[in-house]
Amino acid sequence: MKNSVKKSRKNLGSELTQFFGFLFLRISVYSVLFILLYFFYDIGRNGHQVISWEFLSRVPRRGMTEGGIFPAIIGTFLVTLITALFAVPLGMSAAVYLNEYARAGWLTRLIRLAIRNLAGVPSIVYGLFGVILLVNMLKLGTSVLSAGLTLGLLTLPWTINASEEALKSVPDSYREGALALGATKWQMIRTNVLPYSIPGMLTGAVLGLARAAGETAPIMFTGAAFYLPFLPRSLKDQFMALPYHLFIMATQHHAIDKAKPIAYGTALVLIVFVVVFNLGAVIIRNRLRNKWRP
Repeated sequence: MKNSVKKSRKNLGSELTQFFGFLFLRISVYSVLFILLYFFYDIGRNGHQVISWEFLSRVPRRGMTEGGIFPAIIGTFLVTLITALFAVPLGMSAAVYLNEYARAGWLTRLIRLAIRNLAGVPSIVYGLFGVILLVNMLKLGTSVLSAGLTLGLLTLPWTINASEEALKSVPDSYREGALALGATKWQMIRTNVLPYSIPGMLTGAVLGLARAAGETAPIMFTGAAFYLPFLPRSLKDQFMALPYHLFIMATQHHAIDKAKPIAYGTALVLIVFVVVFNLGAVIIRNRLRNKWRP
């Protein structure tokens, strides 16, 4: 009798613990979703009023209180493109080497630790490093190229970490089976590892690029301009960018009330830009998974 009472109490206690645990998780999820939806609602409600073809295709006028943000859109696209060309191939290659070729030891562990620490360094530090290395030492000047390479350095640790985690998710039996059939190590990686890890690698890389596209501090020091009524003619020209334009319009403009609607519109365009990047990552991942599903 006593044993049955103890068991029932234990069962009741575990059920209550499970109930309150799941309740806390649901409240946490719903709270995050509510904040996110309210954020999107506020930006969309205030930003859609200024969205028009003129706003997306014209240059700013009258102290950036009229006109559009076309130079900022193009500048953001160019910088993100340079970031992708620099960070994605280099980051994926580094991850393949660390996970497949590097010998396990203190040096490899130290390199991985350094990469993880670099992923947590504030973006403004990368901006100052970009000024010292790219603008001053390499004489690239404040330009599209300097800003893109700085964001590439910012994105590189994220890309390496995400790519290495994707490579680790591939079962070792895939590697062992290919090697047992006489394949070389590179043939094994190319045919039995990369096809199943590429979706995760690309997803991590694109998410890193989406984060880089919204950074302000690195480009503020290395190439972004307050106002330019024209597009950059080369990679060594300065440029306008959506995050820096938003920063100026929201905090530094001499007529905040007039610039506030344009700031909301710029924020909405930047959010759409980032969302398109994320959707692209999801589509690429799903297509590659369906193509190379084991």
